[in-house]
Amino acid sequence: MSRKALVLDANILIRAVLGSRVRVLLLENAATVNFFAPDIAYADARKYLPPLLAKRDLPTDAIRAMVDALEPLVYPIKAEFYEGLKGRSLQRIAMRDADDWPVLACALMLDCPIWTEDADFFGTGVATWTSDRVALYFSEE
Repeated sequence: MSRKALVLDANILIRAVLGSRVRVLLLENAATVNFFAPDIAYADARKYLPPLLAKRDLPTDAIRAMVDALEPLVYPIKAEFYEGLKGRSLQRIAMRDADDWPVLACALMLDCPIWTEDADFFGTGVATWTSDRVALYFSEE
């Protein structure tokens, strides 16, 4: 039986840092699921986390370490591996949010679903899972 795989959107990486639920799901399923994210998703998480933490009066100085700690669980994919699928991905997602093409490209490259809270991936031809439903994906044979 081959391992399942999921590509994570930046919003899932952010949730893994801000809360415990996503982090627990990642840890509990790391033995049976390969988690991936395009490198730009990590860059987005590092960009958007400081203001989110500041709003919550949480320290922002440890953000880099918090995001870096996810990399052993969620393998970052360098752009050189997925950029060849940019055109195909943009055809599918540009009308909704062209900035999301790297996540879609990684899912197409790996032939696996996307874990996101973003409805922009609906209708792109790739299955999507949200945090409240992803446990169903983990439990499927």
